[in-house]
Amino acid sequence: MAPKIFIDGEAGTTGLQIRERLATRRDIEILSIPAESRKDKAVRAELLNAADIAILCLPDEAAKESVSLISNDTTRVIDASTAYRVAEGWAYGFPEMSKDQADVIAKAKRVANPGCWPQGAIATLRPLVEAGLVAADYPVTVHGISGYSGGGRSMIEDYQAKGEDAPEYMPYGLTFNHKHLPELKAYAKLSRVPLFQPIVGNFAQGMVVSVPLQLSVLPTIPKGAELHAAIADYYAGRKGGFVEVAPFDNPERTPELNPEIYNNTNRMRLHVFANDDKAQAMLVAVYDNLGKGASGAAVQNMDLMLGA
Repeated sequence: MAPKIFIDGEAGTTGLQIRERLATRRDIEILSIPAESRKDKAVRAELLNAADIAILCLPDEAAKESVSLISNDTTRVIDASTAYRVAEGWAYGFPEMSKDQADVIAKAKRVANPGCWPQGAIATLRPLVEAGLVAADYPVTVHGISGYSGGGRSMIEDYQAKGEDAPEYMPYGLTFNHKHLPELKAYAKLSRVPLFQPIVGNFAQGMVVSVPLQLSVLPTIPKGAELHAAIADYYAGRKGGFVEVAPFDNPERTPELNPEIYNNTNRMRLHVFANDDKAQAMLVAVYDNLGKGASGAAVQNMDLMLGA
């Protein structure tokens, strides 16, 4: 019998993308809720408890409610909200984050799908912190640009309605209290909260996340090639993973930093740029905020949990 999958919140941006990714799958059965029953707690509870895996594509409080409606010990959960990203008992759904994370996810009852923004910074920083090349208390700054689909249905509708009048470049999070900071700090293994400054661009999807490093403040100053080698070694041989590391060729500019280059895929490509004379470097991750950053990550985690 095919495993039953219920997407609670299937009408939202992430839910729709997951449905699209699963549309041709014959190894699973999708449980779907009638449109008129989406807010009916009893109907949702019935489907949540009938599912082998429930994927929650809901705001935080609604996701917590869905978890509370599960009364059995068999339904496994993938939550795409921020509600459980650093919660005890929940596996963080970034399979490539460590050598054993895919196995942790495969065995987990509860998986918190990662946020799109933190993954790029975690992917580049964690290997360097673990290698001792960047100190855990380094004052990290994270900068990036994402397509407007990262803001969900309301932002998508707003941008599309404005057309040419939509802002080309809109910084936000200017109170420096972004909801993704706890998971970024925890899973990059940092001991202090990073300064994070995100930007929305006038394009639908795709993203670039960068972490500039002033290496001269470190007790031992690593070369750019050392940073690159540590990151490349970290991801080498990760079977079934989607994270790859670009060669260390340090160009003046490159078309590979186009935020839309990996749209509709699960790929994440990491880059290291450096000027050893100035003891400066920049770590960059390029990926799709709706792919590796949301729906693609959820499907990847689902497959691990199903052994698919």
